[in-house]
Amino acid sequence: MIAALIAIFVVGYLFIAGEHILSVNKASIAIIMCGLLWAVYAVCADDPLISTDMVEALGDTCEIVVFLIGAMTIVELIDRYGGFRFIVDNIKAPNKRTLMWLLSFISFFLSAILDNMTTTIIMVMMLRKLLSEQKERWLFASVIVLSANAGGAWSPIGDITTIMLWMKNYVTSVNLIINLLIPSVISVIVPLIIASTMVKPGPLETVVDPGYRTGYDLYVNNRKLSLIILICGVAGLLFVPVFKALTHLAPYIGILLSLGILWVITEIIVKKHHLDGKMDGRISGIIHHIDMDTIIFFLGILMAVAALSQAGILNSLAMWLNETFHNPYMINGIIGILSSIVDNVPLVAACMDMYPVVDATVVEASLDPVYTSYFLQDGLFWHLLTFCAGVGGSMLIIGSAAGVVAMGIEKIPFGWYMKRISLLALSGYLAGMAFIWLETFFLEL
Repeated sequence: MIAALIAIFVVGYLFIAGEHILSVNKASIAIIMCGLLWAVYAVCADDPLISTDMVEALGDTCEIVVFLIGAMTIVELIDRYGGFRFIVDNIKAPNKRTLMWLLSFISFFLSAILDNMTTTIIMVMMLRKLLSEQKERWLFASVIVLSANAGGAWSPIGDITTIMLWMKNYVTSVNLIINLLIPSVISVIVPLIIASTMVKPGPLETVVDPGYRTGYDLYVNNRKLSLIILICGVAGLLFVPVFKALTHLAPYIGILLSLGILWVITEIIVKKHHLDGKMDGRISGIIHHIDMDTIIFFLGILMAVAALSQAGILNSLAMWLNETFHNPYMINGIIGILSSIVDNVPLVAACMDMYPVVDATVVEASLDPVYTSYFLQDGLFWHLLTFCAGVGGSMLIIGSAAGVVAMGIEKIPFGWYMKRISLLALSGYLAGMAFIWLETFFLEL
């Protein structure tokens, strides 16, 4: 049974990793893999509680899925009302090197509020307004990918992996920001210094329209409304960590509350400004345009990992890693490299099942209390996992949603990225890990 489960998972992973080559949507593979894993486990294992286990796993997974639906709807709402145009139209730079640094840091902080994929779409589409030479856009787009991935690593709502860890109380929002902001900045600055030397000096020129939505443009016709939705949407996203800290309720409750308030606001706006027939400005219409492929993928892959956990495979893997390496930097360093090949979501989900959060009592009773303390809430292991899984995905163009999106928009070749960007991403990855190690070393003295 174990061999069959591992084989199904590995084959499914290969299909997911090769999505751009095979032209098979990874969401379809994820749900097939999920169904096969649970079916094989149900047939082969003598587990009378399998239905209960499945319901529990589905409940945990749906908390994340509901959160994502709410967050993605808010982001789509801001975009539909032209809110992101304020960012795009106010980017000014005297030359291309300055532009690269500016775009990088906008992507870094924007990704912390939105997500790396949405941020990359916005910023890469904007490049078409600023740069005409294709290979130059490839370089800029690649830097945006690095920045967007690093930006999501230090924010509790910046990436699906951080959302997962934060929602399940492996990390807390304040400690995550305090511990990972500087390493994430370093992971961007190091490759950015190198990449900026590759940019030909020269002034900027407006070349072509970036290709925003056609039809009624609210940003042009009523910029004030666009700004209101931008402010309300961002406030709604930032409200979620505050809500969780105050109420100790699951974050999906906070995002649903924010979405409900925005729903009322947009209904009033549509009616007052007579937007019906001009644009699809109601939440009820906007929600149909969110990326449901991504939602289904997360549902399938998280449930697939839950099946492996239920079969005891992940616990065995955790024991092997502990016995072989027994070092959080080595374990997470490997996970970060793997995340550039396969999706970081199942990797993090697997680690969450492999290594449960411990409390002070477990640490005191442990034969190795120092190592065990790394698995406390906000322990070193979880911060390293968040950083490595997020930043490590930048080492290959297919290693993150941001990279795949940039690859699709600008037709960036896999080989070109590996030749010119992979080592830059690795340098930032290692520099960030080195900072975390030094910081931990001096704090433990």
